[in-house]
This record gives sequence, structure tokens and C-alpha cells, in this order.
Amino acid sequence: MYAAIGIASRTSKSDDFYVAGRNVPPIFNGMATAADWMSGASFVGMAGTLYALGYDGLAYITGWTGGYVLVSTVIAPYLRRFGSFTVPEFIASRYQGTVQLPGGKVVEVSGVARFLATIVLLSCSFTYLTAQVFSTGVIVSRFIGIQFEVAVFSGLIGVLFCSLLGGMRAVTYTQVAQYVILIIAYTVPAICMSTTQDDGFNKNNPVEFLVYGGTLQAIALREKEMVLLGLASKVTPYLEPKWRRVDFFALTFCLMVGTASLPHVLMRYFTTPSVRSARRSVTWSLGFILVLYMTAPAYAAFAKLEVYTNVIGQPLSVLPQWVFTYGKIGLTSVCGKAVTSVNEAVEACAQATGGDYLLKLKDLKISKDAMVIATPEIAGLPYTIAGLVSAGGLAASLSTADGLLLAISNALSHDIYFRLIDDKASIQKRLLISRVLLVVIALMAAGTAASKPADILSMVAWAFSLAASGNFPALVLGIWWRRANAQGAIAGIICGWGLTLTYLLGTVYGGWELWGGISNVAAAVFGLPVGFAANIIVSLLTAPPPDNVLAMVDSLRDFKVTGEDLTAEELEDIKEKEEALARTQGLQVSNTGEATAEATAEVTAAEASI
Repeated sequence: MYAAIGIASRTSKSDDFYVAGRNVPPIFNGMATAADWMSGASFVGMAGTLYALGYDGLAYITGWTGGYVLVSTVIAPYLRRFGSFTVPEFIASRYQGTVQLPGGKVVEVSGVARFLATIVLLSCSFTYLTAQVFSTGVIVSRFIGIQFEVAVFSGLIGVLFCSLLGGMRAVTYTQVAQYVILIIAYTVPAICMSTTQDDGFNKNNPVEFLVYGGTLQAIALREKEMVLLGLASKVTPYLEPKWRRVDFFALTFCLMVGTASLPHVLMRYFTTPSVRSARRSVTWSLGFILVLYMTAPAYAAFAKLEVYTNVIGQPLSVLPQWVFTYGKIGLTSVCGKAVTSVNEAVEACAQATGGDYLLKLKDLKISKDAMVIATPEIAGLPYTIAGLVSAGGLAASLSTADGLLLAISNALSHDIYFRLIDDKASIQKRLLISRVLLVVIALMAAGTAASKPADILSMVAWAFSLAASGNFPALVLGIWWRRANAQGAIAGIICGWGLTLTYLLGTVYGGWELWGGISNVAAAVFGLPVGFAANIIVSLLTAPPPDNVLAMVDSLRDFKVTGEDLTAEELEDIKEKEEALARTQGLQVSNTGEATAEATAEVTAAEASI
């Protein structure tokens, strides 16, 4: 179905390929943005992270949803009013200026700003894309029964069919369909678990996934019980925070700012008919995203209670089949080994004798990336429900991968090739280059994902930190501070993004100690302030932007609504409301005049009688 929509939406027009003709209605754009945003990481990894981290995992939900406040109020409407194809194009147009070299030669530096913005886009989008391809591999390998590496490359076929021919136009309408499928696939199992799970407090309650306090109480009681029975030496309560406050808020901050800086999300608001539609799209998208994020904590709680109650404390001889199923693809382990049978489990647990060894909490490890896919099996739901979840997870991964691939290929073909290499290239040549790059980048992402560089949510958080430190200072200052100039933007991107990338590489691959104990998933907490400081200081020490740039900034922030900010339908709607208001006011004036005349007549009559 996705491929059919993609093929049916094929186009040879640059506006359709890059920005879907700028005529996507707000509700459809909201659905497409939600699908683009939620991704395989949210679908597959969010509940698993909440399962593993408990309260601390809420930092992901808080940061990601909070970021949409920044998108709607600080950035998206102004980018739409500017009307560019890509984020690097806005950066280049906003940060125009010249620099005189030591030899006396004067050069334009907007191309440098464009190039750096494209590098930032590539770094964050490719990291994010790798996470999506990884999640696709997890789903395909589980339900088709092929090796993970083969599954990763197989998933690319669907991604390329959705985006290769139609660009943003095709991606938009495939993402609308994918949102419908993924949200049904996510909520239906949660409702089923609500009606079948007995936590001792609620039973057969179809909306318990929205109010699952009873499940949380049952988890707390079982945690105490496991300690008393010797199944766990110590259990950190599921609802108690384990992170330091600074770690929690650092991650929340980075994810919030990163949300407002992701190029593939921001480019969705270039597709709306008007500025007003862009604002409405943000509202719709946040509402659609809320459905999944309200359900994810329930997934984690239901799965946690099932594992604690029906797996921990059981003999190895009666371990459920899902433990071995996911052990085959390395997503579960018993006593430190990915087991595929009871005999392997007994062998792995050195203390086991005859299969009568009771499984302890520390013996069972479940990958965060397996939790959502495995939860229907953990809860004993029919296999069809598990298949539905896999279809939803695949839709989530494909939708985001489509948007990311398009963002990368558009930036390379439009901002690098067309703007910096061959500005006379025809539309057909630019579209051909963009499509070739789609294939090349997809293959590179698949190769990276096949090596399993990290868990899905960590890769996503790295992408957010890179986007936040590289894009956010340049975007915010470019819109809201007239004095920001090209030299400042270049310095801010190099310093902020460079520091964040250095910290990530050093702590992940270089064996560095964490600075202040701050995890590398919140790396932007270091790079973002440096990026702002460098941008501001260098801008103040160098010449102000040219007059045409200052005029552009003023026009971006001119809050007076003009015809160019509205579609014809929106203008007609405003006109009808104004006419209705005028009629109401006229009626009120007429009624007031009649009442005044009657009162005057009564007074005159009274005076005459006197």
C-alpha cells in the first residue's frame, strides 16, 4: 500500500518534490508530522526505556512533547513565512555578508553558512536514520525469521518505494496512511491488555491504559515480595527516580531543544499553504503524538507486571516461549546468555539442577528495543495482535526514514550541488541527483545499522543533541535578533556543534570520562550554550548584517497579518466573520436606537401629563 501511494504521487515538479506544492492541509500535515516524528524509536524503544528506567524514562516524553511548544511559538511559523525549501537555505539567506581576506579580496560567506548547516543536517539526520533502519531490522527479523543484517537491507525496499519517485509529496501521503496504521497498532494491544490483565485493583477495564494506577501499585507490591522470597537482593522501586535531578533536566532540555531543531521535522512546515496553516499543523501534530505518548507508559507497566508475576520466580523448565524467540535475535538473555531452549537456559545458569532452578530478577535481561514487539506475547495475547504491532512498528520506522532520507538528499542536491556547485542545473538533473543520493544514503544507513552501534533510543538522543547544538542558536538568533550576522552564525555552529560531536565521540568511542557525570545522550547541554555565546560574541565584534537582511528579519517578525500569510479560503473565512460581526454590531446599534426613542417618548409623555 505504501509503495502504491508513493508511485501514484510521483512528480517531476520541483515544488512538489521538495515541499509537496505547499498545499498540504493542516490536519494531514499534522498526521504526517506525527508519523515522521514518532518514528520507530518512539514506537519500538519508548516503552522499553520506560520499562528499564521507570520514572526517569519520563524525561524522554517530557522533552519531546515540550519541544513542540518551541516549534510552534519560536521557529515554524517564521520559517514558513520565509518560504524556503530546506533549513540550510534559510540559514544561507539569513546570514548573508562579506569578509575581506588578508590579500584584500572580498568574499561572500553565506555559502559557508549553508555548507555548515548542511553538515549539521547530515550528522543529525544520518544518526537518526540509522536508528530507524535498525528498528526496521528488529521487526523484520522477528516476524519473517531472517538474520538481522539481511532484515535491515530488506527494509530499505519499502523506504525507497515510498520516497524515491514522488519526493515530499509522496512521503506526505504515505505518512498519513502510516500514522493511521501505527496508532491503531499501538493502542489496540494496550486496550486488549487492559481488559485481560488482573492487577488486583482493576479488571476488565478497557481504558486502564489511560489510568493504570492499579498496575503500578501491583508492581510495587511484587517488588517487595520478590525481595522477601529471595528472588531479588534489592529492587529500586519502579516509581522512584534513580537519576540525579541535573541528569533528568539536562536530557529533557536537550530533547526539547533538539525537537525544535530537527531539519526533517521543520521542513514539514514548508509544505503548508500559509503561516496560519503552519501553526495549526503544529497543534494537530502534537495532538496526534499525544495518543502514542499517553499509551507508552502503560505498555511498560503492563509488561513489567507480567514479567514480575509470571516469569520471575518460575522454574527454568517452564520459561515462556518468547524468551527463546527473542533470544535467537539477541534481544533477551538468561544468566548472561542469549538462549534458544530450556537446555541452553539450564546450562547458562550454573546453579541450575534439572531445570528446577527458580529464575531470579538479575538472571533475565530484556532489550529495551524488544519490549513493544514482545509485549503482546508477554501478556499472552493472540499472535494476530503481535502481527498488528509489528505492522505498526514498521509503519513508524518507514515514515520517519522516508522523511530523513528526503531531508538529506534534498540538502545535498539543492543546497550543495545546485547552490554551491552548479547553479545552472536543470530541474530534471537536480531531481535525478536527489534520487540517486536517496539510494546511496539508504545503503550507507543500512550498513551502519547492521553493525548495531547502540540501542535505538540512544542513537536518537545523539541526533537531537547534534541538531540542537548546531541549528538552534542559528535559527533562534536569526529570527529574533537583528544583530546576528554571518560570522557569528559560522562561529556558533563550529563551536557548539563541534563541542557536542567531540563529547559524543570521546565518551562513546574514546573512553572519556563523563563531564560532571552528564550522559552523552544529553551532550548538547555543553554545546548549546557555547554555540549561543560564540554567535553573540562574534556578531558583536564584527560588522552588522546588510540592510536587505535586516529588512528580511523585520518582515519575518511583523505580526501584522497580511494576505501572503493566509490562503484564499482563510481570507474568505476571516471576511465572513468580519461581516457577521458587523451585522451583529449594526443590529445592536439599531436596537439601542429603538430603545432610546421609546424611552424619550415615555419621558415626553410624562412631562406633558405634568
